[in-house]
Amino acid sequence: MISSAQIRAARAMLDVTIDRLSKESGVSALLILQIEAANGYDATPQHYAALQDALERMGVSFLKAGDAGPGGEGLRLSAQTGEAGLRPEELHSANDD
Repeated sequence: MISSAQIRAARAMLDVTIDRLSKESGVSALLILQIEAANGYDATPQHYAALQDALERMGVSFLKAGDAGPGGEGLRLSAQTGEAGLRPEELHSANDD
């Protein structure tokens, strides 16, 4: 299960408000505030799973301790799909705009 610190950090990395996370996850804004403050006593594993699913859809990957070498749990931005532009070796005068 993800931690309160990971949820806070993911929201910060994505610049996502509590209200938007609430809408995306179906978890009330008040409960998200409580979870992030490590006071989410009413939170169930399903709430944490809903938050994790929503944040992953928005572009964060959660890491367990040791997933990325030595260290504790964490997160990183997910690889973005879609058009990333031209690679340096593809740049030439024929594709100048």
